[in-house]
Amino acid sequence: MPPMSKEEIEKLLGKYQAETVEYDPQIDGSDEHKIRDELLDEKDQLKDVITRLKQQNRGNRKVRR
Repeated sequence: MPPMSKEEIEKLLGKYQAETVEYDPQIDGSDEHKIRDELLDEKDQLKDVITRLKQQNRGNRKVRR
């Protein structure tokens, strides 16, 4: 198959509209996305806890980088 020209590619993709794909458990058949979301939420909570503990430990000292 010969390579397509720029005009041919633009003609094919001219009407393309990107859309957001939603997860549907009935179609996809798994709960893995829920586990991942729970882990990401827990990670965010732990990051907040660590940040607060570092700030308390640091006190009034400034951090220089």
